[in-house]
Amino acid sequence: MQCIIFSEEYCHPENLFPFTLTRRIQDIRVGILTIREKWEQSLGLSSFDKWEGDYKESTRSITIDGNISEGNYLMIHANILPTPALTMAIKALQPGQLLMHPVSGAIAFHFNATDVASLHKIRVRQTILYEDDVPSLQKPWDIFAINELAIQLDVDLITKGRRSAEISATNQVIGKEKVFLEEGARLEYCIINASVGPVYIGKDALIMEGSMLRGPVAILENSVVKMGTKLYGATTIGPFCVAGGEIKNVVMMGYSNKAHDGYLGDAVIGEWCNLGAGTSASNIKNNAGPVFVYHPASEGGKGMAGIKCGLMMADYSRAAINSSFNTGTVVGVSCTVFGSGLLPRYIPNFSWGAEGVRKYDFDNALKDIRNWKKLKDNDLSEREENILRYIYDNF
Repeated sequence: MQCIIFSEEYCHPENLFPFTLTRRIQDIRVGILTIREKWEQSLGLSSFDKWEGDYKESTRSITIDGNISEGNYLMIHANILPTPALTMAIKALQPGQLLMHPVSGAIAFHFNATDVASLHKIRVRQTILYEDDVPSLQKPWDIFAINELAIQLDVDLITKGRRSAEISATNQVIGKEKVFLEEGARLEYCIINASVGPVYIGKDALIMEGSMLRGPVAILENSVVKMGTKLYGATTIGPFCVAGGEIKNVVMMGYSNKAHDGYLGDAVIGEWCNLGAGTSASNIKNNAGPVFVYHPASEGGKGMAGIKCGLMMADYSRAAINSSFNTGTVVGVSCTVFGSGLLPRYIPNFSWGAEGVRKYDFDNALKDIRNWKKLKDNDLSEREENILRYIYDNF
């Protein structure tokens, strides 16, 4: 097989709102790697995206029709995470074979150019049944719910046959054999407990003095964990993030900041977000009842996320100091959130404020995003700007 082609067909990207407004499902980070990166490393193949005909198309998009280049391809449903057993089953597929789960449905399809009849019409020659577990993302809260498994799978995948960099003797470590440091990771006078799950620290990450890490935890490249931070499993601090305060069972996808005191639990924070000092988010109701979350794809516009669900914040959004988020709050794309007391449980895309919400001026929103990206030596690409414009005009 020459490459992977990810398909969102039948994956219902709208079910992963708001994180799929700005990215394909396969580019969601869960565990250490994005779903795309997991499959590329598991199979040793580069990847592309099936052309879906929407505003998120990129140079990675491939149209599957009679003009597709000769060769063998592997189509994978974008919301599925690889396991060793599933990877083996996929590698064993022959051209024309579709791997199918009795409950989850289609998983992967090995085809070649001669199997393509017309636009996105591909002949299936044989169905192969796969009955083991198939971890997948169905709803946005699955991202934190499945994060413990995802961290363990990713640690096994990316550290196999490798040795950890040395851990300084100033640190107190329980379960040292489950701690893996990439070269350039720096930490002194920290407490690490990996007895209940692995701890992975990426290249050039900095864990400041007094931090306490209880696995499973993944801190990715060039991220900073501030002094005295308390990280509980299963937490992912994505690349170029800043983390501080108390964080439990959270995925920060990348380039985002929760740098100060305050609590964040059972939550997902997209890219290029910032939570001001003292910001906290409730993750359980006072009556310990089920948490219903704004979810436009569900009946009545609400989905039941379980007993615990905190903040779901989409890309490019920011909250002022001492912001107080209600249980199961959803914040849309590119919001500037401020207001007194508990904030609304749904804050729409491009909101300015929270009380009597008004819409962010688009040009000002872009200017502010560029300013934030400059802080991490980055800039807003033309494709990002086009995606944001589409969201502003249509959602």
